[in-house]
Amino acid sequence: MTVLAGGVGGAKLAHGASRVTDRVTVVVNTADDARIHGLWVSPDLDTVMYTLAGIANPTTGWGIAGETYTTLEALRRLGADTWFMLGDQDLATHLARTARLADGASLSQVTAELATALGVTARLLPATDDPLATMVDTPAGRLDFQDYFVRRKHQDDVLGVHLDGVDDARPAPGVLPALTGADVVLLAPSNPIVSVGPVLAVPGVREALRTSPARRVGVSPLIGGRAVKGPAAQMLAGLGHEVSALGVARLYVDVLDVWCIDTVDAHLAPAITDLGLTVHVTDTMMRTDHDRERLATELVDVAGR
Repeated sequence: MTVLAGGVGGAKLAHGASRVTDRVTVVVNTADDARIHGLWVSPDLDTVMYTLAGIANPTTGWGIAGETYTTLEALRRLGADTWFMLGDQDLATHLARTARLADGASLSQVTAELATALGVTARLLPATDDPLATMVDTPAGRLDFQDYFVRRKHQDDVLGVHLDGVDDARPAPGVLPALTGADVVLLAPSNPIVSVGPVLAVPGVREALRTSPARRVGVSPLIGGRAVKGPAAQMLAGLGHEVSALGVARLYVDVLDVWCIDTVDAHLAPAITDLGLTVHVTDTMMRTDHDRERLATELVDVAGR
């Protein structure tokens, strides 16, 4: 099974998938990576990795449980701008990653090393080893994604989204075989514009998924027209897309066989079926580990049918 993921929703479904089978590959968005205090930070990779390792903060879904912020407080005393929250244990991850990258290792190599050190058994792949950056056009100008998302708390209207470096990016080793050789590919309930979107935008990835013999099942990140977490709804609205499970389905219609929506959105099933997709209606909220496993099991089952 291969999961395309980014952010907390993607991490939760990847975790559920790993409880269903021990043969899971997770391909993760890297377009929100950033250099913070001189360190290379990969927020989506780390969120997925910490979740699979069983050490993620259960309240936020990101970061590490029981985290402390002594180093950040010291940086603040020294006059550093500390708008991006980095805990002490999290900093260790970024220090290790930055050092290995400086030694010439690729991001996919470093990711595998970090995941193994944390006891993650699923295979974790960055979408690309090449530089890729999400830029968000707003009334305040073009913003780096973390500036828009964290520093400015995604309050700006979104007028456009661009991926710097995408034309020169290549899929990381293992990504294309993970899509073409899987029995099932899951598109996690992640932001379709800035989480799953950048993964599919890496040249060769969308085509590999489009032509894959795998059963391809996606989960809507919207329930009742609202995102469970993050700015997906406001981004879709700003970019002219319908803010609904149907609107998101239209973005994926060429790469999916089945679209899973929440029971709240059951009334949208006929319109989604008209797109040529099979619809699966269920409770898509993943509040507990049991919910994650239940949803992943249902998706595998519907893929088999």
